[in-house]
Amino acid sequence: MRISGSSGQEPSLAAQEEELRATSTGEVVKVVKDRGSGLRENRPGLNRVLAMVSDGSVGVARVTHEDRLARFGVGWLKRLFAVYGVTLEVLHPKKSGGRDELLEDFVSLATTFAGRLYGMRSAESRKRLPAESGQCNGVRDAA
Repeated sequence: MRISGSSGQEPSLAAQEEELRATSTGEVVKVVKDRGSGLRENRPGLNRVLAMVSDGSVGVARVTHEDRLARFGVGWLKRLFAVYGVTLEVLHPKKSGGRDELLEDFVSLATTFAGRLYGMRSAESRKRLPAESGQCNGVRDAA
């Protein structure tokens, strides 16, 4: 389960868990909750899921929607899971088909790159802020 923000979205997280538990036919081994953008590839919850897949402690991973696992690259994750004998179950799969699927892929790509660009710009701003506020004691980068 994943929510994008750190606060205010707990009801969504609870609703995802409730739906996943209500539709489960097997034993629930572990519930993994993640808070953060689905664009981030290095999320603690995703890392825990990948560790459980690779160590063989799960046979099925379940999500309500693919984008709860990741915004982009879910096909690669499915293949990786399959290598370890793990099935990914999506309660509400996307409807595949022609133009709509192509448009969704395009939007996912644009969102991914926009998020990374925004993150790069934010990092640059954080670096500039101390220098502009005089907190760096006049020390400047050699670049």
